[in-house]
Amino acid sequence: MSTGLMRKILILALCAALGLLLVSCSPRDFLTRRLATDLISASDAFKTPQQFTLQTGVVANQDYLSPEYLILQQHGWISANKVPCSPGLAPPCWDVLLTPAGVDTVRALVPAEEADKALLFIPVAKRDLVSVTGITKQGNLADVDFLWKWEPLNEVGAALYPGDLHYISTVGFRDYDDGWRIIIAQSPPRSGQTLDDALKNVEPAQ
Repeated sequence: MSTGLMRKILILALCAALGLLLVSCSPRDFLTRRLATDLISASDAFKTPQQFTLQTGVVANQDYLSPEYLILQQHGWISANKVPCSPGLAPPCWDVLLTPAGVDTVRALVPAEEADKALLFIPVAKRDLVSVTGITKQGNLADVDFLWKWEPLNEVGAALYPGDLHYISTVGFRDYDDGWRIIIAQSPPRSGQTLDDALKNVEPAQ
């Protein structure tokens, strides 16, 4: 057999072996920062928009003095007067009303059939993944640290969730037979927290 023919056979054999290797490997087999970013960003928990619940009518003092209500007052969207408390509420109590500016701003953000209700659910922000900052692996488990922020959806969201504040979260991943996945359900023997818990247990980034 000539040297040239042997070389061609060797090249074909190497190409075939490389092809089998590529077919057997999935992009999810290796937990890279790019894969972690894609899986976190595509998850339902991360994509769920943030809602602010605005209670108009009679509210307790602690609700009326909350940071969110104070911001709405500062923007001139709500006003309130002291009123007798409803059963179960400790005085003082307040009758919260939308101002004319509040009606124009807030009611444009909720479905028409909900606009006249006392309890308003206002979509205000969505999460934006800034970067994955680190991955710690131990066997088939991993913890992924990531930086994210709120991206306001409207004028109310911009007032309640300034986009310059960043948060740090840590989520658990597990290597399954089809590759790495975010841990969805928590069970005692497994380390790492679910994405739902990771987005609740946040720390402001320094």
